[in-house]
Amino acid sequence: MRSFLALILAMLLAACGGDRAPAKLNIGDIAPSFETVRPDGTPVRFPAAWAGKPLVIRFWADWCKYCEGEMKDIEKVYQRLKPRGLDVIAINAGQDKKTVTEFMKKLGVSYPALMDENSVIAKRYGVIGLPTTYFVDAKGIVRVKLIGEADEASFERAALEALK
Repeated sequence: MRSFLALILAMLLAACGGDRAPAKLNIGDIAPSFETVRPDGTPVRFPAAWAGKPLVIRFWADWCKYCEGEMKDIEKVYQRLKPRGLDVIAINAGQDKKTVTEFMKKLGVSYPALMDENSVIAKRYGVIGLPTTYFVDAKGIVRVKLIGEADEASFERAALEALK
């Protein structure tokens, strides 16, 4: 069942609607703006909420076999680099509030989850697989893009690049 859901989500992420090709967000590009909510309904706007701050934008889902362990590793790096100004957001691609809330509670991480129930944000960012992580500098420029699983050391190197 999870494999089937993964296939469906991958197809949804790949489909951008209409005749437009998926976004190809790469290093050096300006990170697209978006509006969404936290699972509790609190509205969030990027880049306004993080203006002038480096940010890690992480796309994930609870069925992603690499996401759980990696999100715990991200928490370790986040705690070390938060005093230097690093923020992390975890955008859930394609799942509902209950699923997101339960998974984040299970993980016990302190960075916020954001909702993307219809994968609209993921499409704007060109996400084609999970996990995908963008490291955005204080000017809103993508400095590093990680597709797939990354260990704690790789994640920290990328985060330090965004902090430069």
